[in-house]
Amino acid sequence: MSNLVMEKDIAHNHEQGHEDAGSMSVFGFWVYLMTDCILFATLFAGYAVLRDSVAGGPSTIDIFELPYVLAETMLLLLSSITYGYAMLAMNRDSTAGVLRWLGVTFLLGCGFIAMEINEFHHLIAEGYGPDRSAFLTAFFTLVGTHGAHVFTGLIWMLVVMAQVKQRGLTSTNATRLSCLSLFWHFLDVVWICVFTVVYLLGVA
Repeated sequence: MSNLVMEKDIAHNHEQGHEDAGSMSVFGFWVYLMTDCILFATLFAGYAVLRDSVAGGPSTIDIFELPYVLAETMLLLLSSITYGYAMLAMNRDSTAGVLRWLGVTFLLGCGFIAMEINEFHHLIAEGYGPDRSAFLTAFFTLVGTHGAHVFTGLIWMLVVMAQVKQRGLTSTNATRLSCLSLFWHFLDVVWICVFTVVYLLGVA
């Protein structure tokens, strides 16, 4: 009887240790996101300063196609919603549901990246590359940095999907899903700022 109680205590302490480690991992990821906020704040400040430095080249109103960027924005917003459904499925302990909604989120994220690459390709083909003016340098740097973050998130998502498929919804995988959720929603918030500051104010 005493051995059984001891085994239960050990199992409880082991589980509690995993929960504590998971909480620390999520807290550490919050700290990382705060440093990323500083990065993007710096890029936004640089863009605000250089926005009118067109060097005789195109300005914001000449190159931005708002309906196209709006469609791009909707893809990313929808991907945040579908990731939310993946987290709900995780709370229900539904591995299939998590994989299904992560798959949808991945496809929406790929659509966003494809549209952004197409936009960059179109601008460069027109002679409006990042070397054309300080404005375009700041634009490509800000939007491209966000795009690089989204691409990184997509790779991370594939890795997490593989881990969930192989090992199920373990406490470690739950922590990874939570951290990726924070990252993905953070990118959504940053993009809303990009859409407002760069595109909406650019055509106003």
